[in-house]
Amino acid sequence: MRRENELRILPVGPENRAACLGLRTAPGQEGFIESVEDCLREAQGYGAWRPVALLRGEEVVGFAMYGFFPMYKPAGRVWLDRLLIGAAHQGRGYGRAALGLLLARLRAEYGNRDVYLSVVAGNEAAARLYASFGFVRTGEKDVGGEEVYVRRAEEMLPPS
Repeated sequence: MRRENELRILPVGPENRAACLGLRTAPGQEGFIESVEDCLREAQGYGAWRPVALLRGEEVVGFAMYGFFPMYKPAGRVWLDRLLIGAAHQGRGYGRAALGLLLARLRAEYGNRDVYLSVVAGNEAAARLYASFGFVRTGEKDVGGEEVYVRRAEEMLPPS
C-alpha cells in the first residue's frame, strides 16, 4: 500500500504537463537549472530524453529528465540531466527521495551502468546531495561549462 508522503515517478503527459510547467526554483536558484518549458522543448527535439514528473500523492512536487546517449564512447552514457523540486516543496526531503527513486529507475531501464550528471558552479546544495549518493567529479565540463559528476555502476545501491 502506497503511503501518501511517498514519491512516485510518471512520464510527463497531458495529465501533469501544466503542473510541471508551473514548477519554479526558489529565490537564488534561478540559474541552477533550465526551466521545465526549456527541458520539455529539448526533449521534444531529441527523443533520447525522458522527462518525468515527481509526485507525492496526486500533487506534482518536482520534475526530472534523463536519458541514454550512445555517442559517448566506448559504451554510451546514462545522464540524469535535470532534477528540480519546486520551491513550494523544498526542505521536505523530496530531493533525496527523488534521487533515490531516479537512480533505481535508471538501473531498471538501463542496467548496471555509470550515471552522469552536471552541476552549475555555486549550486553547493545539489553538489552535497549528489556526493551523498556517491557521485564524484570527473574533471570534465559539459557543453554548458558545468562540472560533470559520475556515480559508478558498482555504487548503484542507495545510501541507508
